[in-house]
Amino acid sequence: MFTAHGFPLVVFEMSSGRIDHIGIATSNLDSNSHLWKILGFRHNKDEINEEQGVKIRFFESVGDGSKLPKIELLEPINDDSPIHRFISKKGEGIQQLAIEVSDIESMISDLTGNGFTMINETPQKGASGTLIAFIHPKSTGGILIELVEHSDRS
Repeated sequence: MFTAHGFPLVVFEMSSGRIDHIGIATSNLDSNSHLWKILGFRHNKDEINEEQGVKIRFFESVGDGSKLPKIELLEPINDDSPIHRFISKKGEGIQQLAIEVSDIESMISDLTGNGFTMINETPQKGASGTLIAFIHPKSTGGILIELVEHSDRS
C-alpha cells in the first residue's frame, strides 16, 4: 500500500496500545491553553487528581477525538506534586508520553519481565477513571512513559 504521494504506507502496531496523550507540565493551565485552541484542539474538560497533586486540562483533536492522541496540560496543586518537582528541575514542557494499554497489569508484568524498571508496579488511579502506571525513564532512554488503561475500552 502507498500514500497519496507514492510513499510506502507504514503502520506501526504497539502490542496492546496506542498513544493516548502527551502530558505537558505547566505552571498555569489558563496561560498555556490559548496555543492549543489556536492550533485547533478542542478543550474537553478539567479535572483535579488529588492523589497525583495536579489540575488537569484535556484538549482533543478535532474529528474523532476519542481515537486521536490528546494534549494533557498538568498544573501542580502543591509542592509535593511530581509535576511541581518536574517544573522546578526541568521547567515547563513535555513531561510524559502516555500509551493506552488494554491490560495494564499484564503489561507491567511483561515490561518488568523484559528488564524495564517501573515507578509503579501496581496501577494507580488516573484521570477520568483510568488506571495508570509509569515506566522509569532510566530504562526507556530518558522518556517518562505512562501506561493508561481505560475502564470503558477493551
